[in-house]
Amino acid sequence: MASSSKADVTEQEEEEEIDHFNDFTLVSSWERFISEIEATCRQWMAVGPKKLLEKGAVHLDSSDNIYKVKSDLKIAAKVYSMEYYFEVSNNGKTADWNSTLHDLHLCFGVKEFLVISPQSASGVVLDAPEATKLLSTVSIALSNCSSLWPAFVPVHDPSRQSYIGIQNMGTNFTRRFEADRIGSQVPIKFMHLEGLYELFVSKFAYCTADHSMHLFKVHLRMKLTYRTLPHDEDNDNNIQEPDAENADSETSLGGDNLNRKHWDDDCPWNEWYFAEDPVKGFDLVATWSEKVVESSLEMAELENASPHEAENWILAPNLSPILDSSKEDRIGFASQLLLLVNALDISFGVQFVEDFVSVQTPDSDNLNSSMVIPPQAVLDHVLKDLFLEGLQLPSFAKDEHKSFQAIKGAPLESLFTQFCLHSLWFGNCNIRAIAVFWIEFVREIRWHWEESQPLPRIPANGPIDLETCLINQKLQMLAICIQKKREQNEGVDASANMEENIKGGEKSSSFHAKSQAFDGKRDSLFIPEDFNGSKTAVPKFNANSQDVHSADQSCSDSIRRGSSGPVGSMKLLKSCQSLHAPFTQSAPLMTEDMHEERLRAVEASGDSFNFSAQLERERLSSDMSAFKAANPDADFEDFIRWYSPGDWENDESATNLTEGVMDEWPPRGRLSQRMSDHGNFWRKIWVDAPILAAFEQKPLLDPNQEGEKILHHLETLRPRQLLQQMVCTAFRASADILNQTNFGSLKQMNMKMDQLYLTMASTLRSLQVNLSSNISETIEDVRRLCVVFEHVEKLVTLAASLHRKFRQEPRIAEAIFSDFYNFYLPTMEIGLADAVNEKEFDMKLQLSQDERQFVSNMFKPPTANQSWRKVLSMGNHLNGHEPILREIIFTVFDNASDSHYASVDGHDTSSSPRVNEHEIETYRMYTCGTSNDLRVALAVTSHD
Repeated sequence: MASSSKADVTEQEEEEEIDHFNDFTLVSSWERFISEIEATCRQWMAVGPKKLLEKGAVHLDSSDNIYKVKSDLKIAAKVYSMEYYFEVSNNGKTADWNSTLHDLHLCFGVKEFLVISPQSASGVVLDAPEATKLLSTVSIALSNCSSLWPAFVPVHDPSRQSYIGIQNMGTNFTRRFEADRIGSQVPIKFMHLEGLYELFVSKFAYCTADHSMHLFKVHLRMKLTYRTLPHDEDNDNNIQEPDAENADSETSLGGDNLNRKHWDDDCPWNEWYFAEDPVKGFDLVATWSEKVVESSLEMAELENASPHEAENWILAPNLSPILDSSKEDRIGFASQLLLLVNALDISFGVQFVEDFVSVQTPDSDNLNSSMVIPPQAVLDHVLKDLFLEGLQLPSFAKDEHKSFQAIKGAPLESLFTQFCLHSLWFGNCNIRAIAVFWIEFVREIRWHWEESQPLPRIPANGPIDLETCLINQKLQMLAICIQKKREQNEGVDASANMEENIKGGEKSSSFHAKSQAFDGKRDSLFIPEDFNGSKTAVPKFNANSQDVHSADQSCSDSIRRGSSGPVGSMKLLKSCQSLHAPFTQSAPLMTEDMHEERLRAVEASGDSFNFSAQLERERLSSDMSAFKAANPDADFEDFIRWYSPGDWENDESATNLTEGVMDEWPPRGRLSQRMSDHGNFWRKIWVDAPILAAFEQKPLLDPNQEGEKILHHLETLRPRQLLQQMVCTAFRASADILNQTNFGSLKQMNMKMDQLYLTMASTLRSLQVNLSSNISETIEDVRRLCVVFEHVEKLVTLAASLHRKFRQEPRIAEAIFSDFYNFYLPTMEIGLADAVNEKEFDMKLQLSQDERQFVSNMFKPPTANQSWRKVLSMGNHLNGHEPILREIIFTVFDNASDSHYASVDGHDTSSSPRVNEHEIETYRMYTCGTSNDLRVALAVTSHD
């Protein structure tokens, strides 16, 4: 028993010893830190890049195909971040000049790498021993998991962008990295290619002699970046004395801006606002591919070489931040249209426009504090511009889009459209300013009416355009009424002079004077030789019923009045005399609401059979009277044969009178069923119609009565009705202005303009009716339309700017615009005002040899008075411009078979570029900078 119990105790002690086994390889915290790094790296290596993408690898905004994953590591009280950067779809190659690469890709030519840095405010390791120890720790961990990834640690001050790094390339080789930067006071020697070449040679040529006296086979690649002058500075060259050739195109702003030209001076929107040039300038990148240099003298020759000798020219546009959708400080049509929509939203529920002026609305406190009315002098200036005397009538069909009629607005150059465009900028388009502007606008129109002065920007003849908004129709009809009123006044004066002449013994006819009271086809009177002017019938509007009856009785069969001539060979049925077509009054002009009012009145009468006759009673009676005067022996049947041939039915054996063949008289025929029915309304009008020529009749349109009705309509128009028509008209006018922009043959831009008109037509359709329901929903739809309009407006300004800059090389403009359009398209499809594109537009366009000279001319030689100009300190000038950035990659290769580097064979050296399979890159130096800034990154491969 004793022996068995002792054995049990021994086994238990052995088990306890196994449970408390101490792994002395992880005793220290640094050893545990190495193990944690190793485990993380093994996990990333096992998963692979594709799986890492699926697990949420972060895409770098500055690159198209670079991603990273991150892991936090802790040692003692410090926390470090380890990031693994890797590429996808790089085809196994590293592009040295690709600006979308990570900074370390470019500095050291590596494809994938680790960066380990402390989680601190600076993000760098400031203590040199700590940096070395941290790098050694990572190197051991990578070696343990057989990884060939290079690892980097940021050191020194963050502004220096300094790194140290290491890469295990196999059993015998190690690659070490170091990068640092001089931020100011760059030594003169390093401003030139000779000095940079000698700096690189000094890293491997261990001799004290002058490096310029020795030959070293160094491979070189160089990239020079030039930048055009900013637009504001470039304008300093364009300040000219005014002359006969450019006086019309220059805008004198006074002071220092005398004769300064703005980039969009000849663009159609320039009348309303100045747009910032969306193209701030261009970067030109000239690159030299692999070149072998053996001495400092060759470097000196290369520094004096022209950029035209470079193998490749790449153009990159620098676009303005104003194209970013998140910017809210952009002023243009879209921003002002949004303010107009806000004014429309406020207008609902208010009865009179004057309420906004007196600030007696429910929101009077808000209106009084935030909405300012411009001074009277500003208002007078705008009204003077609107009602400018002697203004020629514009051509309304000029540059109109094919879909413009789908939007019920007004022609671009019309009076109401110009009022709406001025309203967008008057008082920053607040409702109070609009109300004051409208009241003064209508007051000015009344003055033109009372003084019989023609309205500017409105045709005083022709039919009313019912495709436009109601206010434009009213103004067009008022212009016609003013013209008729003027003609009446001139006719009265002419009649008075005529009576004086008759009293003085002069024989003259008064027909012309009396015919001035009506418009349309003026009578060219057929007057018999024996017709006495003293027997002229008294006009209807100056006679009572007895006068009219006596006038009818006085007409003899031999007197025709108001005839325009025979109608072919047609004859009157009874007298067999030629049937004459009379001069008739033009149809009475009516606006859309007048048509609707008449239709409602006729429908309310309930007489559907004579619907059309009642609707046109006045005009029908006028035409019948004129027909009777031109054909004294005519019957109702004769009038129907001329006026409505479809209502006269010939017998089958009847003769075709229009051919002049007459077998028997009168011809056999009859009225149609609707015209022969008992109580026919047309016959009743015929019986009641007096015998009066058109010039003797009362005009169908009473200009005085209609003019006062129009002014009453304008003066009592409700705010929401005014604002609804203003919104539709302002959108259409703004789009028409943008549509006039000359942007060349950009298909995407033309397509986008077509889409804009269609979108406006569908969205604004609800505002073209009496909006009584879903008001808030409609307002939101129109606000979204403002966002769509803003996107198109940005594209138009960009297209115009590119077209102006590349008129002679349209391929460049088309390529840049197409690239930006595709970049901006997702933002436009979202349709949100605050949509932000996370990426920046970064386009590189390869230029052909034929395009180089044109682009070179864009770099105008600098002048002595330009403030940016400094003493040139670098070579490779382009029209006097030194590069804003010079990047060079120096490399030296060693033969792998004839040196100690031969051992590298058999190991993966994909991160070390080769000239061929027998050579390996031993030294690599990347330099980047200007005369005031220099960064150097060195990579050295050593045999351990």
